[in-house]
Amino acid sequence: MHILRLTVSIFVYLVPFCVCGQINNQLKAELDSIYHVDQLYRDILDNPPKKDSLAKVHNLSGQEVDQRIFDKMTEIDHSNIKRVKKIIEQYGYPGTKLVGSPTNEAAWYVIQHSEDISEYFPLIEKAGKSKELPFDLVAMMQDRLLMGQGKEQLYGTQVRCENSECYVWPIANPTQVNQRRKQAGFKTTVEQNAKRLGVAYKIRTLPKK
Repeated sequence: MHILRLTVSIFVYLVPFCVCGQINNQLKAELDSIYHVDQLYRDILDNPPKKDSLAKVHNLSGQEVDQRIFDKMTEIDHSNIKRVKKIIEQYGYPGTKLVGSPTNEAAWYVIQHSEDISEYFPLIEKAGKSKELPFDLVAMMQDRLLMGQGKEQLYGTQVRCENSECYVWPIANPTQVNQRRKQAGFKTTVEQNAKRLGVAYKIRTLPKK
């Protein structure tokens, strides 16, 4: 059986009626499903036993399994961002007031996994400042945007892997990074976060052009 024939189950969530009249229950259910699908194949990639099991079942090498899961994940990402763009066109950013928490993070994940961060970051930043979205997520997206532009990140959330080496992407004013992280709402230091990601934290500078 080909791994791409794996089916993705879209769950229908039963959302309690909101007396306040603010929560859009139908949109909340859709975004919950979008988030589930966004995370499905990423969870498999991060779970070696699951990948090993799939490799045995489908008689594939580990590299082949990774590639096919990645291809399916990319297909889903493209589908999700198209829908999220339409949601944003209709409602603006679907934040806490519209869909509640943690559903307010669903659109953020889709944008974070897309190539459209630069287009939507101002909207994400506005949502964070108005408490429609946790501000640490704003910080993470800003770091990814800066890294993509070849600039120093601010909060130390992004790791780059090159030539089999993974490292924390260079940080602007690294001696102040933990203070910035605390202000943004992170509960860990840059050192603790790097360890969580399986990387030894070292201060680095941008490569010379």
